[in-house]
Amino acid sequence: IVKISSKQIKQIPSVGGEPDLAQYLQVIPGVVFTGDQGGRLYIRGGTPIQNKVSLDGMTVYNPFHSIGLFSVFDADIIRNVDVYTGGFSAKYGDRISSIMDIRMREGNFSKYKGKISASPFGAKLMFEGPIVRSKEPGGGGSSFIFSTKTSYLEQTSKLLYSYIDTGGLPFNYTDFYGKITLDAANGSKVNIYGFNFGDNVHYQALSD
Repeated sequence: IVKISSKQIKQIPSVGGEPDLAQYLQVIPGVVFTGDQGGRLYIRGGTPIQNKVSLDGMTVYNPFHSIGLFSVFDADIIRNVDVYTGGFSAKYGDRISSIMDIRMREGNFSKYKGKISASPFGAKLMFEGPIVRSKEPGGGGSSFIFSTKTSYLEQTSKLLYSYIDTGGLPFNYTDFYGKITLDAANGSKVNIYGFNFGDNVHYQALSD
């Protein structure tokens, strides 16, 4: 098992200036990435379909964007990632190559925080804070966290990367993640979250 934290992801030099799980995974022994056609991931010789990616207990299919450099997960809100490259238990299902168990953190219970960033590849917005503050230590409360990131590479590449293709690079994507946490005084906790991601790839005169 390889345990990865958000801090470790941010220590790796990244494309576009924003840390990303897809770029960190490439430094793990036994992991091979192919950037074309959806960032195929091969771990210890297994095929991509033999890997399982789980987000807060939910299976995520096609977790890497079509350009291959970015995952659908926001590194700023990742709590931890456990990557099993062998010897995992039956609770993860029927995959035989690897398991990536990704857990997102909860929103801040005491104050509002946010982040806005932009690069030639895309932009990102993250915002979190309390919904109901606890009146006393351990008294419970609720919080939220929201993150969205999008790419505009198809537009900027016509100006910045014309030496690659004068028609632009046809890769764009948009990701949304939101989570509400209800923390009771008796120690019970409920998380409600939603996740949506999509790719837009426009090959000129071929297909969308």
